[in-house]
Amino acid sequence: MKKKRWWGLLAAGMMTLALAACGGNESAGSKPSGSNSGSSASNYPTKPITIVAPSGAGGGWDLTARAITKVLDETGLVKQTMTVENKPGGGGAVFMAEYATQDVKNDYKLFVNSPPIIINNLKKEGNSPFGYKDTTPLAQLTKDFGAIVVKADSKFQTLTDLLNTIKQDPKSVTVAGGSAPGSMDHLVAILPIYKSGIDPKSVKYVSYDGGGEAMAALLGGNADVIATDASSVGEYLKAGKVRVLAVSAPERLGGVLKDVPTLKELGIDAEFTIWRGVFGPKQMSREAKAFWEETLKKLSEHEKWKEELQKQGWVAEYRNSDEFTKFLQEQEQQIGDLLKSLGMHK
Repeated sequence: MKKKRWWGLLAAGMMTLALAACGGNESAGSKPSGSNSGSSASNYPTKPITIVAPSGAGGGWDLTARAITKVLDETGLVKQTMTVENKPGGGGAVFMAEYATQDVKNDYKLFVNSPPIIINNLKKEGNSPFGYKDTTPLAQLTKDFGAIVVKADSKFQTLTDLLNTIKQDPKSVTVAGGSAPGSMDHLVAILPIYKSGIDPKSVKYVSYDGGGEAMAALLGGNADVIATDASSVGEYLKAGKVRVLAVSAPERLGGVLKDVPTLKELGIDAEFTIWRGVFGPKQMSREAKAFWEETLKKLSEHEKWKEELQKQGWVAEYRNSDEFTKFLQEQEQQIGDLLKSLGMHK
């Protein structure tokens, strides 16, 4: 009996030790595992990255994409080679059709955009079946405003002169922009016209692929007035090539545009904000999304980026992925309402 009892006690003791060892191993094993998962950095990115500007060279998207890649490279925030690719066509709609179907999982191709990604998806004519919901919004970085621009020697000295002429004979004035009918530049151009009680559908609008081409049309005499991004007209204004009749900001802008009145100053109760942000593919990997959220936040806070903003005349406005997505939902409602009022909603 004593022998049996002794063997029983020994077996129980060995079992207790085994269980303790298991528990210890599990506990010890879980610590490195948790530690590794929390501290191990993703290998992304491991190859060159492309940022697409869905327009020709010289416009707001192109300038934004090049500024982002330049600062990310100069600051070392991204070690891999970054290139900018221009993909013009349909005010961004051509690129979106390709991106939303062929690059749905391509973590190495991002793009910049602004309100057209919403407008193109909502408007009736030239409608794009793809919009921001077919992407992963990563961050908003800037906000800009629209500008109504004429040549320096134009007969239109003020916005009032322009509106009076359009009111008398809408077809006598050719309005142009760097996006398709019903898109952002068109809405900026039409906004003061619509608010002045003129039927926007009676005004002739000519579209170009990008603000650079629209500006070339203006300077070449193929358009009387263009609507474009305020930030893209500074050099032309300094060179004495253009006159800016108004900006769509809530208050006057600084720098070279400090003497340009707002629409509200001129008695037109309207404003239009042009944000710019960075997007990735809809099925972007968690690792890539996390990398870009962190990197773009660091970019927005870096002194070199702030210097670039000042140089370009842009206004900083950073929103992270969640905030940006919520903002896009809100603006989608606003733009939808505006397009409906113009009879241009799908």
